[in-house]
Amino acid sequence: MNQFNAPTDLVLGDLARTRTAIPDCFLDTPQYEDELLNAVLGRRVTVKVEIANPIRSFKGRGVGLALAGLPAGGTVVCASSGNFGQAVAYIGRARGLHVVVCTTTDVNPAKRARMAAFGAEVVEVDGTAEAAHRAAETFAEEAGAHLIVDGVHPGVAEGAATIAAELSRAGEFDAVVAPIGDGSLISGIALWLREHAPRTRVIGVNTTEAPAMQRSVQAGRPVAVAPTSNFAEGIAIPQPHPESVARVRALVDDIVLVDERELREAMSLIAQHLSVLAEPAGAAGIAAIAAGRIPHGRIATLITGGNPRPAVAEALRTHLEHA
Repeated sequence: MNQFNAPTDLVLGDLARTRTAIPDCFLDTPQYEDELLNAVLGRRVTVKVEIANPIRSFKGRGVGLALAGLPAGGTVVCASSGNFGQAVAYIGRARGLHVVVCTTTDVNPAKRARMAAFGAEVVEVDGTAEAAHRAAETFAEEAGAHLIVDGVHPGVAEGAATIAAELSRAGEFDAVVAPIGDGSLISGIALWLREHAPRTRVIGVNTTEAPAMQRSVQAGRPVAVAPTSNFAEGIAIPQPHPESVARVRALVDDIVLVDERELREAMSLIAQHLSVLAEPAGAAGIAAIAAGRIPHGRIATLITGGNPRPAVAEALRTHLEHA
């Protein structure tokens, strides 16, 4: 699938300098092996917990870099299902920016509440994620605001490269597995690994209910695939951006699929063994490993988000109580 000799628009800059653009609370997140989880999974798995921060997701890394240098007093607008919007709201507020997040009316209420709590003006738009993106573009054009798009802005991916650099402290892995939605996370991780650990395979995880990135990479161009479920909302994108498809094709080895049942089982494993409440998209890496879709020995993966919908969180708690 990959075309590792193909150039991308991403630049692996000075990681020390990149880290200075990212708030400390998003850096050096916990990473470790859990022996009981390893026993269940049947292999050594280093888990990096990217939710131990104010927004409960990894998004602060890339957004921190992407917003670096914007002058205070301006306005930033984005479209988001929640976690990206939280990152823009949290970091934008800290840097004196007014933040507008366009989202859909069926937005996860927990994520909406947190975006608002971080000071964002949250604009709900009727329709699909594409409608929210169009609303953000229109607002930016009419208001003269700075538009930041997940999956397009190179800094969002380049900031995520810090994750791979931190993982390297645990040694070299046979594979690194990460959920893949707009593609910035996995592109940033792969960018660093291609330079520093080229033998490590980089594998993304889509859901069977929302395989747009997998099909786009196979086709060599963005392909629209309407999600049949929004359960894993963080990676349930209807169509990736051309920039992101090109990066993933150039940097990532493979994309595998998991279904909702496997995501629920992975969330349960994570809660039981790591005492972490992951959202469905955040559990996709563990789901792929538990389902046997990663045929490698020593693996690293990430818990990328911890903002499940309230009903999903309550269902998981009930399941654990009766397990």
